[in-house]
Amino acid sequence: MARVMLLFMDGVGLGSDDPNKNPLAAASMPALAALLGGRRLVRSAAPYEGAQATLLAVDPCLGVEGLPQSATGQAAILTGRNVPAQVGEHYGPKPNPAIAAIVRQSNLFLDVIRRGGTAALLNAYPPRYFQGIESGRRLYSCIPLAATAAGLTLRSSEDLQRGLALSADFTGEGWSLQPGFPQAPLYTPAEAGAHLAQLADQVDLAWFDYWPSDYAGHRGDAQASVRLLGSVDGVLGGLADAYRGRPDLVVITSDHGNLEDLERRGHTRNPVPALVIGPRDVRERFCQGLTDLTGFAPAILRAIFD
Repeated sequence: MARVMLLFMDGVGLGSDDPNKNPLAAASMPALAALLGGRRLVRSAAPYEGAQATLLAVDPCLGVEGLPQSATGQAAILTGRNVPAQVGEHYGPKPNPAIAAIVRQSNLFLDVIRRGGTAALLNAYPPRYFQGIESGRRLYSCIPLAATAAGLTLRSSEDLQRGLALSADFTGEGWSLQPGFPQAPLYTPAEAGAHLAQLADQVDLAWFDYWPSDYAGHRGDAQASVRLLGSVDGVLGGLADAYRGRPDLVVITSDHGNLEDLERRGHTRNPVPALVIGPRDVRERFCQGLTDLTGFAPAILRAIFD
C-alpha cells in the first residue's frame, strides 16, 4: 500500500523539443532534469524509467475526434471511464449536466473514501469563489465537483492562513496580488513543494489542482511561460526531496495539451505526461497498462489498497 499525491497540471502535453515554440524545451528545470536523467519534459523523453521517476506518454484523445477538453479529460482521470466517448465529444471547460452526473456517481475521492481511505483536495479557494458558487454565477470544474460529491469541504482562505492548504500558484505570490483576497503566507517554490508533501502525508489520496499552466498556454506568452515553469520546477524539487526514500508516489499528469505548443494558442492532441515519482517497484505496478487517461483511477486505487 502507498499513499498517492496527484499533482494535476492543466493543459500540459508532451510536445516537440523545440524551444522556439515549446516552453518546456526552453525553460531551465534542473529538478525535472535530475528526475529524468537530464531529459526535458518533451515527447522524445518518453518512455523513461530511472532511479526515482518514470515518464510515460499518455493518450488524452480516447478515440474521439476533435481537441481534448478540460471537463471530459478531467472526468476521465477521476472516474477511469472514457467520458468523451460516453457523452459523444470532448467538452469543456466546465462539465455539462451529463459529465457532472458521471462524476457525482463515482470518482477517485468517492472511491477512496468508500473503501475506508482518506482523501483531500489541497487547494485553497478565495471567498469570491465560494460566493460565485453559492450565487450560481460560477460552476464547479470537475475536480472540486468530485471532491464535494465525496463529502469533502473545499479548503478556504482560513485554511491557507493556517497552513492547511496552498494557493493555486503554490507560493502565495499570485494570491497576494489579487485585490480583496485575504492575506496569505508566502513560500519559495521549494518550500511550497515541501509543504505540499507534508499536507499530502496526512491522507491516502492527496490532489492539487494547478491551472495556471493552461492559462499560460492560452495567453501564448513565451517568457511568462518559462518563468512559470521555473517556479513549478522549484516546487517539484521540494516534492521530490520530501518523497525520497518514502514508499509513496507523486503522480503528475494533465487533461490535454496546450502549453507545449505556443504556436497554436489552444489545445492540442499531443500525449500528456504521466510522471511518476517513488520507489521503482511501486512505480512499475502503478504504470502497468497506463496508456490513456482512463488508466489513472484504477492505478491509484491499486497503489493505495492492494
